Amino acid sequence: MSHRRMRSWLPSLRPTAPAADRHTDAPEYSMDPRADEDVSPPMEDSVIDAGVYVDGRREPGRPGIAELRPAVPDRPGAMAWIGLFQPSETQLLAVADEFGLHELAVEDAIVAHQRPKLERYDDTLFVVLRAARYLDDVEEVRFGEIHLFAGQDFVLTVRHGQAPDLGGVRRRLEGDPDLLRLGPEAVLYAVLDAVVDGYAPVVGGLQNDIDEIETQVFNRDPQVSRRIYELSREVIEFQRAARPLLDILAALEAGFEKYGTSEELQRYLRDVADHATTVAERVDAFRQMLGSILAVNATLVSQAQNEEMRLLTEASYAQSEEVKKISSWAAILFAPTVVGGVYGMNFDIMPETHWKYGYPMAVALMFAVSVVLYTIFRRRGWL
Repeated sequence: MSHRRMRSWLPSLRPTAPAADRHTDAPEYSMDPRADEDVSPPMEDSVIDAGVYVDGRREPGRPGIAELRPAVPDRPGAMAWIGLFQPSETQLLAVADEFGLHELAVEDAIVAHQRPKLERYDDTLFVVLRAARYLDDVEEVRFGEIHLFAGQDFVLTVRHGQAPDLGGVRRRLEGDPDLLRLGPEAVLYAVLDAVVDGYAPVVGGLQNDIDEIETQVFNRDPQVSRRIYELSREVIEFQRAARPLLDILAALEAGFEKYGTSEELQRYLRDVADHATTVAERVDAFRQMLGSILAVNATLVSQAQNEEMRLLTEASYAQSEEVKKISSWAAILFAPTVVGGVYGMNFDIMPETHWKYGYPMAVALMFAVSVVLYTIFRRRGWL
């Protein structure tokens, strides 16, 4: 793509507007945390490193962005590599103008917050990767984002977030000229490898937390449900970052013959694909495990509730039996009281008041009523 074409869309990609009116512009402003910057810092502030490499070895000095592009095309085996860290819109557009990057890819890099993907624009690869690191104290996966442009003789990396350390990737490649001699695809491989290697501590941290959660579940910890839910969210977010890498690596592998990828680099990329597959399978297993753990926890909670209900029912039944006994004895004792109360009113005109056997009859009546009531309650199981 020519520089002329790039300059034709630069003024229209982000029209200048007052900050108060930006809510009426393209929706990307709502996604871009740097959209409200009115004054962009100098380009050098976002450049972490930049250099020209010839046959896998770095040329002395650190040229500016405007000096990199002219220094490469006429030199066989030469490659420019620029690393940017959270550049502003103006800074990134300036680099895009120098290297003729496609406007759609540049817009994605400006907005950030993209899903992992690989796209080809003519002879330039545009790759979005999401690096991850695990914070064990808060059980949270923190993500960084890398946008990589790989042309025939240049590589541009745009990093958002702290992970991974692309400076370490550069030092590794500079220490291996044979690998770096393979060109921009070697840089792409090294960045992919660093991202996938960075997933290993995340997988280890998640596994450790899942083991702790299993112990909490069987210890009937009441706080474990919330922990399961929060960790499930982290696993799902990590899955969204790791699984698309398989599609990216499959697309690269599909283009091995078409784009003449060296055999050595093919082996390296297949090794990264193996590691990425392992990570994706582990993350899938984590998600299933957390779902199973949540189901087991719900079952254990239900069992505990049922046990509590059983104990309450047994207590209620025992209490009911005691009430029956008390009520039965109260009824038995109440019958003689009624008879005795009637005859204790001392009226002259009452049946059997002056009868010789009135008193024994009253006592016998009280006894008989008590025996009858006792027999009835006994047969019914109340006593």
